[in-house]
Amino acid sequence: MKPEKPNPELESLLTTEMPFGKYKGRKLADLPEHYLIWFRRNGFPRGKLGRQLALLYEMRLNGLMYLLQPFRNK
Repeated sequence: MKPEKPNPELESLLTTEMPFGKYKGRKLADLPEHYLIWFRRNGFPRGKLGRQLALLYEMRLNGLMYLLQPFRNK
């Protein structure tokens, strides 16, 4: 079995904190689904944070949150 390649984009969802709003200080991967849906409806922020939130939204929508598990276990 090959060792997993590091994926900085996925790992950043577990290390980056929400910088503003009701969930300020919470890790992006731990944001509630309804908050991600709100961003989807109203627009994701520009830049890296927006890309991270959009990725997280798609992961939740498509049942891919299990992909973060290897990074949680580090």
